[in-house]
Amino acid sequence: MTDTRATRMGGALKALRLRPAIRFDDVYRGLLMGAAGVVFLVVFLIAFESFMGARLSMKTIGWGFLTSTEWDPVFDRYGALPYVVGTLATSFLALFFAVPLGVGSAIFLAELSSRRMGEIVSFVMELLAAIPSIVFGIWGFFILAPFLRTTIEPWLVTNLGFIPLFSGAPFGIGILNAGIILGIMIVPTIVSISREVLMATPKSLREASLALGATQAESIGVALDAAKPGILGAVILALGRALGETMAVTMVIGNTNRLPTSILDPGATMASVIANEFTEATGPVYLSALVQISLVLFAVTIVMNALARLLVYWVTGGRRDTAGAV
Repeated sequence: MTDTRATRMGGALKALRLRPAIRFDDVYRGLLMGAAGVVFLVVFLIAFESFMGARLSMKTIGWGFLTSTEWDPVFDRYGALPYVVGTLATSFLALFFAVPLGVGSAIFLAELSSRRMGEIVSFVMELLAAIPSIVFGIWGFFILAPFLRTTIEPWLVTNLGFIPLFSGAPFGIGILNAGIILGIMIVPTIVSISREVLMATPKSLREASLALGATQAESIGVALDAAKPGILGAVILALGRALGETMAVTMVIGNTNRLPTSILDPGATMASVIANEFTEATGPVYLSALVQISLVLFAVTIVMNALARLLVYWVTGGRRDTAGAV
């Protein structure tokens, strides 16, 4: 009887000790769920406020806003097509420059260089990522633009001018300059994330491939195959940075409302036109049109990220057990 009573008392004391822990876990779980829900709330509020601000423009202009190239605040005629094209052109041009350089640098740092060399280069990359965008814009305007105008663009016009993409006058200010600046700005993102993903891949993959007679290059290829989802995730983040960059692009793209037909032409992006004209928007339709551009930019960002996610899903075959899966 005494043993039974002692057992019951011990069980009761144990339950009392566990009860506060269970309550604390519930509170902790609730706080984390709340933090995750705030993210969705912020995105919803941004989309909702942008939609409400753009209602007047959507009602007045309609779908012609996305297909028209006319931008005339005097007569309240607005078309965002040149800015959409300029945004996509500069962003994908930036990826064209940054992805080979960034992924190649990440492979060297993770697979070939010494640990000390990797730390030094990573530190320099962090410094490059910390440089304000206005500094990149000043460098692109005063240093890169004259170099492009006197050296690179004349060569492109002379040797590749028969291709419409490289035709035009060598201004030095335009889509090409903005794409190069954006490429430099997003390289640190691609390098840092791709390097971490490659270093996180199991060493057993490399050792197994070498044991089967693979060369070092083939062994690196095995690691890259396992790290593809993470590297694509790095490219997604870099694309998001390029789509929304404002100040540096505004200084070097030329800021014209004409539809660019060549990478040498001046142009504008959705972010740059908002930055340039928001303080001048006095009429209600004018202001609503700028807000609608921000809504279009938001939608383009969502669509690009969704397509990139589908690409990752397609590359991995729906598996999430690969290294660096996003």
